Amino acid sequence: MSIIRYQPPQTLAFSGFDRLSNLRDELDTLFEMPFWSNFGRQSQLFSGWSPALDLYQNNDNVVARVELPGMRKEDIEISLQDGMLTIAGERKSETPEGEKAERTERYVGKFRRSVSLPTQVDANKVMANYRDGILTVTLPKAEEAKPKQIKVDVA
Repeated sequence: MSIIRYQPPQTLAFSGFDRLSNLRDELDTLFEMPFWSNFGRQSQLFSGWSPALDLYQNNDNVVARVELPGMRKEDIEISLQDGMLTIAGERKSETPEGEKAERTERYVGKFRRSVSLPTQVDANKVMANYRDGILTVTLPKAEEAKPKQIKVDVA
């Protein structure tokens, strides 16, 4: 027995469009599966892992947040050069010697993430904070990059 989705009477005339919509939904679901999502990023087999990174800005700062659970701050390197923020490091395996892993889903190994910054920043005032597995890098905008309000004089 197959289950057929209820279709209101007004859409029965365009059943072909509904079928295409269903097909699109099914394909979207297929490509959202974890197996396929790893192909969107670089494969761990060839290049290591790549932590998730969010970059946003406000009037004063550009802020980068990177998910690095299970890492020590000593294993994280941050550099800024020519408008490019680079975060690199290595997460080491925690499998005890002599034990065989039955299943491993956590990424281990070296990583390097580089992101081009949307504006000029003051490299001397950059701050980094690592807490609860989240690295937050605050990059203050350079004075010439900050928005300026211009006062209009009435003559």
